[in-house]
Amino acid sequence: MKHNFGAGPGILPQEVLKQAGEAAVDFNGIGLSILEISHRSAEFEAVLEEAISLVKELLEVPEGYSVLFLQGGASTQFAMVPYNLLPADGKAAYLETGVWANKAAKEAKFFGSVQIVASSKEANFTYIPKDFEIPADAAYFHITSNNTIYGTQLQQFPASPVPLICDMSSDIFSRKIDVADFGLIYAGAQKNMGPAGVTLVVVKDDLLGKSGRSIPAMFNYQVQAEGGSMYNTPPVFAIYVSMLTLRWLKAKGGVAAIQQENEAKAQALYTEIERNSLFKGVSVPDDRSHMNVCFVAANAEHEDPFLKLCDEKGIVGIKGHRSVGGFRASIYNALPLSSVQVLIDAMQEFEENCITGSLVY
Repeated sequence: MKHNFGAGPGILPQEVLKQAGEAAVDFNGIGLSILEISHRSAEFEAVLEEAISLVKELLEVPEGYSVLFLQGGASTQFAMVPYNLLPADGKAAYLETGVWANKAAKEAKFFGSVQIVASSKEANFTYIPKDFEIPADAAYFHITSNNTIYGTQLQQFPASPVPLICDMSSDIFSRKIDVADFGLIYAGAQKNMGPAGVTLVVVKDDLLGKSGRSIPAMFNYQVQAEGGSMYNTPPVFAIYVSMLTLRWLKAKGGVAAIQQENEAKAQALYTEIERNSLFKGVSVPDDRSHMNVCFVAANAEHEDPFLKLCDEKGIVGIKGHRSVGGFRASIYNALPLSSVQVLIDAMQEFEENCITGSLVY
Protein backbone atom coordinates (compact mmCIF):
# COMPACT_ATOMS: atom_id res chain seq x y z
CA MET A 1 0.00 0.00 0.00
CA LYS A 2 1.21 3.47 -0.86
CA HIS A 3 0.78 6.47 1.42
CA ASN A 4 0.64 9.51 -0.85
CA PHE A 5 1.98 12.70 0.74
CA GLY A 6 2.54 14.36 -2.64
CA ALA A 7 2.07 18.13 -2.77
CA GLY A 8 0.15 18.10 -6.04
CA PRO A 9 -1.42 16.66 -7.93
CA GLY A 10 -2.42 15.30 -4.56
CA ILE A 11 -4.19 12.25 -3.27
CA LEU A 12 -7.78 11.54 -4.30
CA PRO A 13 -10.26 9.28 -2.45
CA GLN A 14 -10.03 5.65 -3.57
CA GLU A 15 -13.76 5.43 -4.19
CA VAL A 16 -13.56 8.49 -6.43
CA LEU A 17 -10.76 6.94 -8.46
CA LYS A 18 -12.77 3.76 -8.84
CA GLN A 19 -15.89 5.61 -10.02
CA ALA A 20 -13.85 7.77 -12.38
CA GLY A 21 -12.18 4.69 -13.84
CA GLU A 22 -15.53 3.06 -14.51
CA ALA A 23 -16.89 6.24 -16.09
CA ALA A 24 -13.84 6.44 -18.36
CA VAL A 25 -15.10 3.20 -19.94
CA ASP A 26 -18.88 3.55 -19.61
CA PHE A 27 -20.47 6.64 -18.08
CA ASN A 28 -23.70 5.90 -16.22
CA GLY A 29 -24.44 2.93 -18.46
CA ILE A 30 -24.92 4.99 -21.63
CA GLY A 31 -22.29 3.02 -23.56
CA LEU A 32 -19.96 6.00 -23.95
CA SER A 33 -16.97 7.18 -21.95
CA ILE A 34 -17.16 10.39 -19.92
CA LEU A 35 -14.11 11.35 -21.98
CA GLU A 36 -16.06 11.33 -25.22
CA ILE A 37 -19.56 12.62 -24.46
CA SER A 38 -20.60 16.04 -25.67
CA HIS A 39 -20.19 18.86 -23.20
CA ARG A 40 -23.58 20.06 -24.46
CA SER A 41 -25.24 16.75 -23.66
CA ALA A 42 -27.86 16.42 -20.94
CA GLU A 43 -25.54 13.98 -19.14
CA PHE A 44 -22.71 16.46 -18.77
CA GLU A 45 -24.98 19.40 -18.06
CA ALA A 46 -26.21 17.41 -15.07
CA VAL A 47 -22.62 16.86 -13.93
CA LEU A 48 -21.77 20.55 -14.16
CA GLU A 49 -24.98 21.57 -12.42
CA GLU A 50 -24.30 19.17 -9.55
CA ALA A 51 -20.69 20.29 -9.24
CA ILE A 52 -21.72 23.94 -8.97
CA SER A 53 -24.48 23.06 -6.50
CA LEU A 54 -22.03 21.10 -4.30
CA VAL A 55 -19.57 23.99 -4.26
CA LYS A 56 -22.31 26.36 -3.16
CA GLU A 57 -23.55 23.94 -0.50
CA LEU A 58 -20.18 22.93 0.94
CA LEU A 59 -18.79 26.47 1.02
CA GLU A 60 -22.15 28.01 1.92
CA VAL A 61 -21.81 30.48 -0.92
CA PRO A 62 -24.25 33.40 -0.41
CA GLU A 63 -26.44 34.91 -3.09
CA GLY A 64 -24.72 37.32 -5.44
CA TYR A 65 -21.73 35.08 -6.26
CA SER A 66 -20.96 33.09 -9.40
CA VAL A 67 -19.22 29.69 -9.33
CA LEU A 68 -17.01 29.11 -12.36
CA PHE A 69 -15.01 26.12 -13.57
CA LEU A 70 -12.18 27.45 -15.74
CA GLN A 71 -8.97 26.23 -17.34
CA GLY A 72 -5.35 27.31 -17.12
CA GLY A 73 -4.69 26.58 -13.46
CA ALA A 74 -4.27 29.09 -10.67
CA SER A 75 -1.35 30.61 -12.58
CA THR A 76 -3.79 31.92 -15.19
CA GLN A 77 -5.80 33.47 -12.37
CA PHE A 78 -2.70 35.45 -11.40
CA ALA A 79 -3.36 37.42 -14.60
CA MET A 80 -7.15 37.15 -14.84
CA VAL A 81 -7.68 38.76 -11.44
CA PRO A 82 -5.96 42.07 -12.30
CA TYR A 83 -7.19 41.91 -15.91
CA ASN A 84 -10.77 41.94 -14.63
CA LEU A 85 -10.51 43.86 -11.36
CA LEU A 86 -7.64 46.36 -11.69
CA PRO A 87 -8.30 49.57 -13.67
CA ALA A 88 -5.39 50.74 -15.80
CA ASP A 89 -4.87 53.74 -13.53
CA GLY A 90 -5.53 51.77 -10.34
CA LYS A 91 -3.47 50.06 -7.67
CA ALA A 92 -3.63 46.53 -6.29
CA ALA A 93 -2.29 45.44 -2.90
CA TYR A 94 -0.60 42.08 -2.30
CA LEU A 95 0.63 40.15 0.73
CA GLU A 96 3.85 38.32 -0.16
CA THR A 97 4.02 35.02 1.73
CA GLY A 98 5.78 32.73 -0.75
CA VAL A 99 6.61 31.86 -4.33
CA TRP A 100 3.02 31.75 -5.58
CA ALA A 101 2.09 35.05 -3.93
CA ASN A 102 5.19 36.58 -5.51
CA LYS A 103 4.25 35.27 -8.94
CA ALA A 104 0.72 36.58 -8.58
CA ALA A 105 2.04 40.07 -7.80
CA LYS A 106 4.42 39.96 -10.77
CA GLU A 107 1.56 39.15 -13.14
CA ALA A 108 -0.52 42.01 -11.76
CA LYS A 109 2.21 44.48 -12.68
CA PHE A 110 1.32 43.97 -16.35
CA PHE A 111 -2.03 45.62 -15.65
CA GLY A 112 -1.35 48.41 -13.16
CA SER A 113 0.45 49.50 -10.04
CA VAL A 114 1.16 46.90 -7.34
CA GLN A 115 1.90 47.57 -3.68
CA ILE A 116 3.40 44.80 -1.52
CA VAL A 117 1.92 45.65 1.86
CA ALA A 118 4.09 43.16 3.75
CA SER A 119 6.47 40.29 3.05
CA SER A 120 8.20 37.49 4.95
CA LYS A 121 10.77 36.96 2.21
CA GLU A 122 13.64 38.03 4.47
CA ALA A 123 12.93 35.01 6.67
CA ASN A 124 12.54 32.61 3.73
CA PHE A 125 8.76 32.84 4.14
CA THR A 126 8.73 30.93 7.44
CA TYR A 127 5.96 33.12 8.89
CA ILE A 128 2.87 35.09 7.89
CA PRO A 129 3.20 38.89 8.24
CA LYS A 130 0.56 40.34 10.54
CA ASP A 131 1.31 44.00 11.20
CA PHE A 132 0.37 45.67 7.95
CA GLU A 133 -2.10 48.21 6.66
CA ILE A 134 -4.28 47.53 3.66
CA PRO A 135 -4.51 50.69 1.50
CA ALA A 136 -8.10 51.87 1.23
CA ASP A 137 -7.46 53.21 -2.27
CA ALA A 138 -6.48 49.80 -3.68
CA ALA A 139 -8.77 48.07 -6.17
CA TYR A 140 -8.36 44.87 -4.17
CA PHE A 141 -6.13 43.07 -1.67
CA HIS A 142 -4.69 39.69 -2.71
CA ILE A 143 -3.59 36.96 -0.32
CA THR A 144 -2.50 33.32 -0.58
CA SER A 145 -4.18 31.33 2.16
CA ASN A 146 -1.74 28.41 2.30
CA ASN A 147 1.88 28.19 1.17
CA THR A 148 2.74 24.70 -0.01
CA ILE A 149 6.48 25.16 -0.35
CA TYR A 150 7.13 26.72 3.07
CA GLY A 151 4.41 25.10 5.18
CA THR A 152 2.66 28.27 6.37
CA GLN A 153 -1.02 29.16 6.40
CA LEU A 154 -3.19 32.13 7.30
CA GLN A 155 -5.06 30.92 10.36
CA GLN A 156 -7.20 34.06 10.33
CA PHE A 157 -8.15 36.21 7.36
CA PRO A 158 -7.64 39.98 7.56
CA ALA A 159 -10.56 42.38 7.61
CA SER A 160 -10.14 44.32 4.38
CA PRO A 161 -11.54 47.74 3.43
CA VAL A 162 -11.32 46.69 -0.23
CA PRO A 163 -12.35 43.44 -1.99
CA LEU A 164 -10.34 40.52 -0.59
CA ILE A 165 -8.99 38.16 -3.26
CA CYS A 166 -7.64 34.80 -2.16
CA ASP A 167 -5.67 32.03 -3.83
CA MET A 168 -6.95 28.94 -1.93
CA SER A 169 -5.44 26.37 -4.26
CA SER A 170 -3.96 24.21 -1.51
CA ASP A 171 -6.54 24.47 1.27
CA ILE A 172 -9.92 24.95 -0.42
CA PHE A 173 -12.59 22.78 1.25
CA SER A 174 -10.20 21.90 4.09
CA ARG A 175 -11.70 24.27 6.69
CA LYS A 176 -14.70 26.49 7.27
CA ILE A 177 -14.57 29.94 5.69
CA ASP A 178 -17.05 32.76 5.27
CA VAL A 179 -17.27 33.36 1.53
CA ALA A 180 -18.97 36.70 2.17
CA ASP A 181 -15.62 38.00 3.46
CA PHE A 182 -14.11 37.63 -0.02
CA GLY A 183 -14.62 39.34 -3.33
CA LEU A 184 -13.09 36.43 -5.23
CA ILE A 185 -11.64 33.02 -4.36
CA TYR A 186 -9.75 30.87 -6.82
CA ALA A 187 -8.20 27.42 -6.52
CA GLY A 188 -6.56 24.88 -8.76
CA ALA A 189 -8.40 21.60 -8.24
CA GLN A 190 -5.42 19.28 -7.80
CA LYS A 191 -5.02 19.40 -4.03
CA ASN A 192 -8.41 18.92 -2.38
CA MET A 193 -11.03 19.01 -5.12
CA GLY A 194 -10.04 16.91 -8.12
CA PRO A 195 -7.41 16.35 -10.80
CA ALA A 196 -5.26 18.93 -12.52
CA GLY A 197 -6.99 20.63 -15.45
CA VAL A 198 -9.77 22.65 -13.87
CA THR A 199 -9.74 25.74 -11.66
CA LEU A 200 -12.52 26.85 -9.36
CA VAL A 201 -13.43 30.55 -9.17
CA VAL A 202 -16.05 31.95 -6.79
CA VAL A 203 -16.57 35.62 -7.58
CA LYS A 204 -18.89 38.33 -6.30
CA ASP A 205 -21.08 39.40 -9.18
CA ASP A 206 -20.95 43.12 -8.45
CA LEU A 207 -17.17 43.12 -9.11
CA LEU A 208 -17.61 42.08 -12.72
CA GLY A 209 -17.44 44.37 -15.73
CA LYS A 210 -16.07 47.38 -13.89
CA SER A 211 -12.37 47.49 -14.75
CA GLY A 212 -12.88 49.74 -17.75
CA ARG A 213 -10.83 47.36 -19.87
CA SER A 214 -11.68 45.59 -23.10
CA ILE A 215 -11.05 41.96 -22.12
CA PRO A 216 -10.88 39.01 -24.54
CA ALA A 217 -13.80 36.66 -23.95
CA MET A 218 -11.82 33.71 -22.59
CA PHE A 219 -10.26 35.91 -19.91
CA ASN A 220 -13.42 37.77 -18.99
CA TYR A 221 -15.12 36.56 -15.80
CA GLN A 222 -18.38 38.18 -16.85
CA VAL A 223 -18.42 36.28 -20.16
CA GLN A 224 -17.57 33.04 -18.38
CA ALA A 225 -20.30 33.60 -15.79
CA GLU A 226 -22.90 34.42 -18.43
CA GLY A 227 -21.84 31.30 -20.35
CA GLY A 228 -22.18 29.05 -17.32
CA SER A 229 -18.50 28.00 -17.53
CA MET A 230 -19.17 26.72 -21.06
CA TYR A 231 -18.09 29.59 -23.28
CA ASN A 232 -15.79 27.01 -24.84
CA THR A 233 -15.46 23.25 -24.27
CA PRO A 234 -14.85 22.83 -20.55
CA PRO A 235 -12.51 20.19 -19.04
CA VAL A 236 -15.27 17.59 -18.83
CA PHE A 237 -13.38 14.79 -17.06
CA ALA A 238 -11.70 17.07 -14.52
CA ILE A 239 -15.07 18.62 -13.62
CA TYR A 240 -16.63 15.16 -13.32
CA VAL A 241 -13.91 13.90 -10.95
CA SER A 242 -14.23 17.13 -8.95
CA MET A 243 -17.96 16.52 -8.66
CA LEU A 244 -17.29 12.99 -7.37
CA THR A 245 -14.80 14.34 -4.82
CA LEU A 246 -17.29 16.94 -3.61
CA ARG A 247 -19.91 14.20 -3.27
CA TRP A 248 -17.41 12.22 -1.18
CA LEU A 249 -16.75 15.25 1.01
CA LYS A 250 -20.46 15.88 1.54
CA ALA A 251 -20.98 12.23 2.54
CA LYS A 252 -18.21 12.56 5.13
CA GLY A 253 -20.08 15.39 6.81
CA GLY A 254 -18.87 18.34 4.79
CA VAL A 255 -16.18 20.91 5.45
CA ALA A 256 -16.70 21.06 9.23
CA ALA A 257 -16.13 17.31 9.54
CA ILE A 258 -13.05 17.24 7.32
CA GLN A 259 -11.61 20.21 9.21
CA GLN A 260 -11.63 18.14 12.41
CA GLU A 261 -9.81 15.32 10.63
CA ASN A 262 -7.26 17.71 9.13
CA GLU A 263 -6.56 19.30 12.49
CA ALA A 264 -6.08 15.87 14.07
CA LYS A 265 -3.62 14.83 11.35
CA ALA A 266 -1.64 18.05 11.62
CA GLN A 267 -1.50 17.95 15.42
CA ALA A 268 -0.28 14.36 15.46
CA LEU A 269 2.50 15.04 12.95
CA TYR A 270 3.67 18.33 14.46
CA THR A 271 3.73 16.70 17.91
CA GLU A 272 6.07 14.01 16.61
CA ILE A 273 8.32 16.55 14.87
CA GLU A 274 8.68 18.45 18.14
CA ARG A 275 9.28 15.26 20.15
CA ASN A 276 11.71 13.57 17.76
CA SER A 277 15.35 14.56 18.26
CA LEU A 278 16.20 13.93 14.61
CA PHE A 279 13.75 16.38 13.04
CA LYS A 280 12.76 19.99 13.42
CA GLY A 281 10.03 22.19 11.99
CA VAL A 282 10.79 25.16 9.76
CA SER A 283 7.79 27.46 10.13
CA VAL A 284 6.68 29.65 13.02
CA PRO A 285 4.32 27.53 15.18
CA ASP A 286 1.41 30.00 15.05
CA ASP A 287 1.52 29.98 11.24
CA ARG A 288 1.98 26.27 10.61
CA SER A 289 0.03 24.84 7.72
CA HIS A 290 -2.55 22.12 8.30
CA MET A 291 -2.09 21.01 4.70
CA ASN A 292 1.67 20.98 4.09
CA VAL A 293 3.83 20.01 7.05
CA CYS A 294 7.42 21.05 6.29
CA PHE A 295 10.38 19.90 8.36
CA VAL A 296 14.09 19.09 8.04
CA ALA A 297 16.58 16.61 9.45
CA ALA A 298 18.60 17.98 12.36
CA ASN A 299 21.59 16.30 10.72
CA ALA A 300 21.66 16.84 6.95
CA GLU A 301 23.36 13.46 6.51
CA HIS A 302 20.19 11.78 7.73
CA GLU A 303 18.02 13.11 4.91
CA ASP A 304 18.74 10.45 2.28
CA PRO A 305 18.58 7.49 4.72
CA PHE A 306 15.21 8.69 6.00
CA LEU A 307 13.87 9.04 2.47
CA LYS A 308 15.05 5.49 1.80
CA LEU A 309 13.20 4.23 4.87
CA CYS A 310 10.07 6.07 3.76
CA ASP A 311 10.30 4.41 0.37
CA GLU A 312 10.51 1.01 2.05
CA LYS A 313 7.36 1.83 4.05
CA GLY A 314 5.39 2.87 0.97
CA ILE A 315 5.55 6.55 1.90
CA VAL A 316 5.74 8.62 -1.29
CA GLY A 317 5.94 12.33 -2.08
CA ILE A 318 7.67 13.24 1.18
CA LYS A 319 10.71 15.01 -0.29
CA GLY A 320 10.64 18.78 0.18
CA HIS A 321 10.35 21.27 -2.66
CA ARG A 322 13.58 21.59 -4.63
CA SER A 323 13.96 25.24 -3.57
CA VAL A 324 14.00 24.52 0.18
CA GLY A 325 14.94 20.85 0.60
CA GLY A 326 14.08 18.80 3.67
CA PHE A 327 10.73 17.06 3.88
CA ARG A 328 7.15 18.00 3.12
CA ALA A 329 4.15 15.93 4.16
CA SER A 330 1.08 17.12 2.31
CA ILE A 331 -1.91 15.94 4.31
CA TYR A 332 -4.79 16.90 2.06
CA ASN A 333 -8.42 15.94 2.69
CA ALA A 334 -8.24 12.46 1.15
CA LEU A 335 -5.17 11.36 3.12
CA PRO A 336 -6.32 9.27 6.11
CA LEU A 337 -5.00 9.61 9.63
CA SER A 338 -3.71 6.05 9.32
CA SER A 339 -1.22 7.18 6.65
CA VAL A 340 -0.01 9.96 8.93
CA GLN A 341 0.52 7.34 11.62
CA VAL A 342 2.64 5.28 9.20
CA LEU A 343 4.87 8.32 8.71
CA ILE A 344 5.06 8.93 12.46
CA ASP A 345 6.01 5.29 13.03
CA ALA A 346 8.75 5.61 10.40
CA MET A 347 10.13 8.71 12.14
CA GLN A 348 10.19 6.89 15.45
CA GLU A 349 11.83 3.83 13.92
CA PHE A 350 14.45 6.05 12.29
CA GLU A 351 15.20 7.70 15.63
CA GLU A 352 15.52 4.31 17.31
CA ASN A 353 17.89 3.10 14.61
CA CYS A 354 20.09 6.12 15.14
CA ILE A 355 20.09 5.71 18.92
CA THR A 356 20.99 2.01 18.74
CA GLY A 357 23.60 2.58 16.05
CA SER A 358 21.85 0.29 13.57
CA LEU A 359 21.44 3.04 10.96
CA VAL A 360 23.67 2.52 7.94
CA TYR A 361 24.32 5.36 5.49
